[in-house]
Amino acid sequence: MILGMTTSTFTLLHVLISLAGIGSGFIVVYGLLTGKRLDGWTAIFLATTVLTSLTGFLFPVEHLLPSHIIGMISLVVLAVAILARYAGHMEHAWRWIYVVCAVLALYLNVFVAVMQSFLKIPAVHALAPTQKEPPFLVAQLVVMAIFAMIGVFAVKKFRLERMAATA
Repeated sequence: MILGMTTSTFTLLHVLISLAGIGSGFIVVYGLLTGKRLDGWTAIFLATTVLTSLTGFLFPVEHLLPSHIIGMISLVVLAVAILARYAGHMEHAWRWIYVVCAVLALYLNVFVAVMQSFLKIPAVHALAPTQKEPPFLVAQLVVMAIFAMIGVFAVKKFRLERMAATA
C-alpha cells in the first residue's frame, strides 16, 4: 500500500495527475505561442507536473529506473521554471529560460507517457517489447522533433511586452 492506497489506486491517481499536467502543459504552451501568460493554467501545469515527478518516486521498486532519472531531471527543470516564472518574473533572460524549461518539462512528461504506453498498452507493447525496436525509437524521435520545434517557436513568439495576463 502506498500512502494508505492500493498500488492500483495510487497508479490511477498518478496517471490522472500526469494527464492533467500534460493537458494543462499544452494549454500553457499554446499561451507561449500566442503571447499569453495564462497564469492560472501555468500554476496548474507546474503543480501537476511537479506532483507527477514526486509521485513517481513513491512506487515500490528495487532499483533506480530510467523513469526515476527522468523524474529527477524534470524536478530540476521545473525548479528553474518556477524560479524564472515567479522569482525572476520572466524579466530579461528569465523569459526565455522559463519558456525553455516549461516546454522541456512538458516534453519530459510526454516522453514518459510514450515510454509507459509502450510498456503498458498490449498493442503498442507488441511493436517494441524491449523499447529498443524501431517503432519506439521513431515515436520518441518524432516527439522530440515536435517539441524542439515548439520550443524554438515559443522562444521566438513569447514576448513579455505583448503578454496579457489571463487566467
